[in-house]
Amino acid sequence: MPNGWGAFNQGEIPTIACFNKATTPLDVDLDALIAAMQAYIVNNVAPVWGTPANLVKTTDFQPGAWAMVFLDNADQAGELAVHDLTPDGLPQARVFVKTTLDNNDLVSVSASHELVEMLVDPAINLMTTGPDRTTIYAYESADPVEALSFDVNGIQMSDFVYPSYFEDFRQPGSVQFDQMNQVNAPFQILEGGYQIIFKDGQWSQVFGSEAKKKAFAREDRYGHRSEQRVLGATRKLRRSEARKKAA
Repeated sequence: MPNGWGAFNQGEIPTIACFNKATTPLDVDLDALIAAMQAYIVNNVAPVWGTPANLVKTTDFQPGAWAMVFLDNADQAGELAVHDLTPDGLPQARVFVKTTLDNNDLVSVSASHELVEMLVDPAINLMTTGPDRTTIYAYESADPVEALSFDVNGIQMSDFVYPSYFEDFRQPGSVQFDQMNQVNAPFQILEGGYQIIFKDGQWSQVFGSEAKKKAFAREDRYGHRSEQRVLGATRKLRRSEARKKAA
């Protein structure tokens, strides 16, 4: 297996500190979720994308580690001074538990969605051309298949696309384009998915169905990783502040 790649780890296998700051109960045991996500990386994500990682359960940020933090919602992120990077300036994923449950989604699917996208594009800056040469497509590996999930250790994990998905020279049906083998061609967006694009000087989304477009408009997307590209035009990624220990 490759040792990894990316703008941050430079060939080293990252450790990802996973910790829960949400007051809303998770709909899954955190230890079991971390174990399932580790198996998801080892058996599904890393063999395809070459992005291994080691997940560890912690109570806060850890020096030199990436992070996955569970929060109630984006407002709480502000209260905890949790921004877009760890205190060491490394990638982090934020999972908004109350927001996820209010959307009738599973925390495990939201967490694995953020995890695979962080591993594939840790700096939230990868883009590519595609079938429309006037359009730039974001390298978001779970958005086009967002509604799909599969079982890992009895817990649902997010489907994700393969590198071939972003290779528009591929012929339909010629190779596998996503983990669950539901995508038939490059840049295809499934009914429950969407794609972030940059066209005519603006970021926007293309949806796989009108139903998804309407559902997306009702969701609270503030603070999500997928929104960072849009916000990037007005601000830079910011480091989180380490939480101060009580005296």
